[in-house]
Amino acid sequence: MANLKKRERAKTNASLISMVQRFSDITIMFTGLWLVCRLSGLPFFYMHLLMALIALVVFQMIGGMTDFYRSWRGVKISTELLLLLQNWTLALVFSAGLLAFNDDFNVSFGTYLAWYLLSSVGMVVCRSCIRIGAGWLRNHGYNTRRVAIAGPLPVGQELAESFRNEPWLGFEVMGVYHDPLPDGVPSQWAGTTEQLVEDAKAGKIHNVYIAMSMNDAASIKKLVRDLSDTTCSVMMIPDVFTFNILHSRLDEVNGVPVVPLFDTPLSGINRVLKRIEDIILSSLILLLISPVLLCIAVAVKVSSPGPIIFRQTRYGMDGKPIKVWKFRSMRVMENDAVVVQATQNDPRVTKVGSFLRRTSLDELPQFINVLTGGMSIVGPRPHAVAHNEQYRALIEGYMLRHKVKPGITGWAQINGWRGETDTLEKMEKRVEFDLEYIREWSLWLDIKIVFLTIFKGFVNKAAY
Repeated sequence: MANLKKRERAKTNASLISMVQRFSDITIMFTGLWLVCRLSGLPFFYMHLLMALIALVVFQMIGGMTDFYRSWRGVKISTELLLLLQNWTLALVFSAGLLAFNDDFNVSFGTYLAWYLLSSVGMVVCRSCIRIGAGWLRNHGYNTRRVAIAGPLPVGQELAESFRNEPWLGFEVMGVYHDPLPDGVPSQWAGTTEQLVEDAKAGKIHNVYIAMSMNDAASIKKLVRDLSDTTCSVMMIPDVFTFNILHSRLDEVNGVPVVPLFDTPLSGINRVLKRIEDIILSSLILLLISPVLLCIAVAVKVSSPGPIIFRQTRYGMDGKPIKVWKFRSMRVMENDAVVVQATQNDPRVTKVGSFLRRTSLDELPQFINVLTGGMSIVGPRPHAVAHNEQYRALIEGYMLRHKVKPGITGWAQINGWRGETDTLEKMEKRVEFDLEYIREWSLWLDIKIVFLTIFKGFVNKAAY
């Protein structure tokens, strides 16, 4: 414990590129608003300067929460640009909301919209130019690094291959170094770990990525000790990829680096964004479908005896029970320890209920669940508690679906994994897509799923 207290906290290393990115973002924000004022014939008064300053502060604050100014080397440019537009959108919305409380502040929606669009284009173009410029310099030998992989783990070989496939990143792969294995060595093999240390001492290598199993702790310690006698930068690839990791990232707790294996993407600003998305979409949808809800309610009531709404207990976020609303589609109200899934030509389903289930109209009341906070528009579909208890014992990682709120539609549903799960393989595929959604979550993925649901998510041959 004493060593931990004495250990110096890791310090942020602001690269030259990140400084250029910050400067370009600030310049584009102010210049964009100034151009909008000039083109509109408006004087650039103090209130416009205040607009830009508040938007800048909020943008930088959001950038800090999303770790936006980290190194993007090795990350797809589309990922960077999507996060850039997300942060800029939020910054402008929040800053406009703050300024709306000032009665003396009078800026038209058109001015805000023009500023948003002009600055968005400017930021995207500028970031793209920075990427292209950095890539050009690296292709011509500037800011390049000679790297080596130490260890036989496949993730290390994949990293080396990705560096080779993207030469603009400026990483020249020297090869994969590890002691010979019984099944031979890969084509990228460059020598033993002793050879790696010799090459590092000779100045042939700048970066070493250690990709060894946690079982090789003694070998890792020896290699790190030997490399400490060189000028190489040494990075450790955590041996966590043998697990079914869920939204893993590197965190720091009281100066100690930790790698969460199972975590939710919906924390901090992401949780706020997801909730805003749910409130806006569910409110608009409920307003639009209110006549449909009324007609369905009447049809359910007159077609068969029983309540209009069926409230079934299901697991919500973190496995907490919630009441999920549906239009009643059956003559029974099963909500016990044993729940039988609906099957094709199920005699329990009413005539009206059959139509509602085929078209997914029975699930429309769940938009009320979304508005009240128990569910989300997009997420893993909630299962009956009895089914959860059944499958959590059969499928590894099943309960990780509950690291986010359950949804009305989801990644599994638009990929065809909905309806009856009469085999274990069907449920395994559904869980596989659910966990993929959690790992890859973003607002843009949610929008994509909502869009695809309109065309392929409501009516499905597996829905009955």
